[in-house]
Amino acid sequence: MTNKKQRLASLDALRGMDMFWILGGQSIFAALFVLTGWQGWKLFEAHTVHSPWHGFTFYDLIFPLFIFLSGVAMGLSPKRIDHLPFSERKPYYQKALKRLFLLCGLGIMYNHGWGTGIPLALDEIRYSSVLGRIAIAWFFCAMLVWHTSLRTTGIVAGAILLGYWVLLNFIPVPGGSAGQLAAPGTYSWNAWFDQNLLPGITYQNRPVDPEGILSSVPAIVNAIAGVFAGQLIARVDKIGQWKTAGYLFGAGAISVALGWLWHLQFPVNKELWTSSFVFVTVGWSAILLALFYALVDILNGQRFAYPFVIIGANSIIIYLASSLVNWEFISKSVFGGFINAVGPDWQPLFAVIALLLVQLLVLHWMYKRKIFVSV
Repeated sequence: MTNKKQRLASLDALRGMDMFWILGGQSIFAALFVLTGWQGWKLFEAHTVHSPWHGFTFYDLIFPLFIFLSGVAMGLSPKRIDHLPFSERKPYYQKALKRLFLLCGLGIMYNHGWGTGIPLALDEIRYSSVLGRIAIAWFFCAMLVWHTSLRTTGIVAGAILLGYWVLLNFIPVPGGSAGQLAAPGTYSWNAWFDQNLLPGITYQNRPVDPEGILSSVPAIVNAIAGVFAGQLIARVDKIGQWKTAGYLFGAGAISVALGWLWHLQFPVNKELWTSSFVFVTVGWSAILLALFYALVDILNGQRFAYPFVIIGANSIIIYLASSLVNWEFISKSVFGGFINAVGPDWQPLFAVIALLLVQLLVLHWMYKRKIFVSV
């Protein structure tokens, strides 16, 4: 289908930068350390893994940033449909439900990729997934945007974060006590929901699934925050480009500060997706959007951001391929001779570059032929 709306280049570029680390970019710093021996690369490498429990690393931002950007895309052209007769609203609901269930299904497929396959026993399947959470956050955010004002949507977002804070900190878990958030979260409300209501298995059979039932609720706020950012960009003709970037950056900085302030009482935690984690990730998402908007859209840096743009334009399909396609085997099949020809210290870096290059070549081919796979 032809999309007549102009794509926001910075949105694709930032989405692509986000995906870049999942596709193999996270291995660059380890390869550079092998090559140079500089300890500074170890500091960067520490941010290419998730926090073990409380705390925050750059890698923790990848998932919430993607949800935020789905909200930005919605906010660029929000539409109220509650005034329409049901016959006209029905196609919107059908498309939203189709997207919800399709992404959840693809998420299950991703979970059981890597050459294993989906188990035939229903109780051995992991139903929670990254794509599933993205779908849930987008779906409920869309329902709010389609049926309520931005003011009401903002109030709902605040109520979600405050309600989640109250539940996890002050309401006792059945058979337990309130505020038990120590690792691995066995006595938290999140564990109670996942152990009693979540079908199938949890991630690595942990007490709390990082994409479990309860923690999907505050993730909706990441999408809602993206809607407000998208609305701000949509008003650029009235505000001005540089002011828009400045507002995004300033709001992001305030959100990060508020998140770390809340951390003193309600720890920043990705596994539990705490309200303070939402503030920190929304803040960094807005800051990155401001920077990419300035560099790519205002300063016309599309050519330099091209590798990220082509990833972002087909982010869902390349994300699925990271589980279903053996890119490492393909990269060695194509560039194995080059990798083996260099010295041992250079081989890890060449291997990472080759892995990324084969994926970028496929994405470049799709982009040039205007093949955009979306759900």
